[in-house]
Amino acid sequence: MSYRYWKRSSRCRIGGDRTRPSLSIGIGQVARFLVLVLAAGMLAGNCPVVEAQDSEPNLESLEERAFKEAAALVAPSVVRIETVGGLDRVGNVLTGTAATTGVIVSSDGEIITSSFNFVSDPASILVTLMDGRRFPARIVSNDRSKMLTLLKVEANGLRPAIAARTSSFRVGQWSIAMGRTYDFKTPNVSVGIVSALHRIWGKAVQTDAKVSPVNYGGPLVDIHGRVIGVLVPLSPDKDDETAGVEWYDSGIGFAIPLQDVYETLDRLRTGEDLHPGLLGITFRVASRYSGQPTIDRVRYNSPAGDAGLQSDDILKELDGKPVSRLAQARQILGTKYAGESVKVSVQRGEETVGAEVTLVAKLEPYEPAFLGVLPARFPDDDPQSPPGVRLRYVFDQGPAAEAGLSADDRIVKFNGDDVEDETSLLDMVGRLRPGDSAIVDFQRNDEPMQANLTLAEVPEEILGRLKTSPIPSAGTAEDQDEPQPTGRITDKLAGFEQSYWAYVPDDYNPRYEYGLMVWVHPGGDTLEGTIYKSFREVCDSRGIILVAPKAQKVNGWTAEEGEFVRSLVEVFESRYNIDANRVFLHGFASGAQFSYQLAFKYRELFRGVVGIAAPPLVRPPENLPQFRLQILMMCGDKDNLFPLVERTTAGLRSMKFPVSFVRIPGHGHQYPGAEQVEQIGIWADQLDRI
Repeated sequence: MSYRYWKRSSRCRIGGDRTRPSLSIGIGQVARFLVLVLAAGMLAGNCPVVEAQDSEPNLESLEERAFKEAAALVAPSVVRIETVGGLDRVGNVLTGTAATTGVIVSSDGEIITSSFNFVSDPASILVTLMDGRRFPARIVSNDRSKMLTLLKVEANGLRPAIAARTSSFRVGQWSIAMGRTYDFKTPNVSVGIVSALHRIWGKAVQTDAKVSPVNYGGPLVDIHGRVIGVLVPLSPDKDDETAGVEWYDSGIGFAIPLQDVYETLDRLRTGEDLHPGLLGITFRVASRYSGQPTIDRVRYNSPAGDAGLQSDDILKELDGKPVSRLAQARQILGTKYAGESVKVSVQRGEETVGAEVTLVAKLEPYEPAFLGVLPARFPDDDPQSPPGVRLRYVFDQGPAAEAGLSADDRIVKFNGDDVEDETSLLDMVGRLRPGDSAIVDFQRNDEPMQANLTLAEVPEEILGRLKTSPIPSAGTAEDQDEPQPTGRITDKLAGFEQSYWAYVPDDYNPRYEYGLMVWVHPGGDTLEGTIYKSFREVCDSRGIILVAPKAQKVNGWTAEEGEFVRSLVEVFESRYNIDANRVFLHGFASGAQFSYQLAFKYRELFRGVVGIAAPPLVRPPENLPQFRLQILMMCGDKDNLFPLVERTTAGLRSMKFPVSFVRIPGHGHQYPGAEQVEQIGIWADQLDRI
């Protein structure tokens, strides 16, 4: 094993060739080491230390020796993993393009590694040992909570890695990130410190050593040659196999303690995947770090629901530990697996209620209920108008229509609770399920009325007879406080190099809430002329503003450009009166694929996505009531992608997303015509349906 050693500024580095990750040492650690050396020299009467003889080992050589010996101790337990076949990328993340790393955990061929290494669904897996022997490997099982995969090769006499005890971990201790990728005989190393413990909701150790995809699955080693943990990409806010990949080589890396891996190894050997344990509640807090953890929703048929937990309960204890913030609850649940039990204690008014629940791997998908109404958009001119929701439209054969409600009625109560506006009504309906009963109090020409009804499923079809909502005249520009540009606009967004174009109806009225359509063009052609001509009349009649960001390179979008799209939407929301319930994305071909990614990533921003001639290439997130997302998919039946788009529609519906699908007869892989554009306009005009 050979290393090259040099000193640079206030950091020291050890490494091999320049293509390998560098080794970095924090100046604070060097300073602490120097203090010890100085103290030893003074006690020996050899001060000052700078006059020590050249024959004595210096700090740099001692450090180099320690790191080399630690790496050498672990090297026989570190293997190279290569995958063959599979996808080249998942979303915008490249996969399967380089060798990665694993750690031996049993003498008879068991290897633990990062699940990221297999996100491409490879056709075969090859493992190379330190001595050069090569074996095919099979996946035994996965830890879906900690993003680990257990492999098995048919070999014996291997050397399992020795785990460092978690009780010995200290912030500031040396940590050596290792991989076996570039040269299977010599592991690549990167040195830093342990910078935090119990990260990612209690699952991981954090290090500032450089961690890249090439050493995901490799060991994080202490100065004694014991394995602290297995390197994996992780994120506190996402839970898929690629979460946290964007932080590679950033000084933020994570490792699952190897001691924890050994404790779950028997369960992984059975071949059954381990899943994070789910309780089935959401909280009514603005920040996970402040405010009482008050329960907002209890999922139907969940452990929490079966235990009798209710909305407005305040979580006080979890697993015997006091809880005062949401972050504490997530920290406790973060290390729990499905099938494990946990004690829960909540405050309900003046009463304390306790229960013991068994966590589950999967919750029943949230399915939105449907009342069957569209709220009026233009505010009442009369400031003395009563509270409630005035109805613009009542859907034929929907629950409200069958109960006798009609346009211009005003809903004032729902199940006995006052209805303040459409947001509160949507929230009340969203807390029930299709098939649940409800009582609606409404007014018709100031006459109070009441109806009993049964909520339905959100319909899949697009309503073809929906009339446009009248948009009153805005008056002259002098009547407006801060008139904004209208018509066709071309500009750049401050802080970004990219440009965009937009269309704002010429008769824009700042008192009317407009929808916002974000056009995401396909690679190779912005289709600016086609989209402008196709949608101008739709925007005018349906009250929609169109904004079209342009990719930095016209041949396609990159994942990083999502921030540009998000910022552009926020700028338009600040300039114009936008209805947050009618902000949606629209894309064609590769632009549709990027639209799905944006909709799934920025869930708080987008309420709909229209994808033409393309299925999503990323796994959809769970359908959640606080992030209502409606989907319209279109594809020509002569398009080669038609069967895949059709199957994807069925998959999204099984996850209980409201999905409409339009088959375009005789149409190939091209942007559709006027009939489908009008359907998009009608679909967008009912995104605020309740």
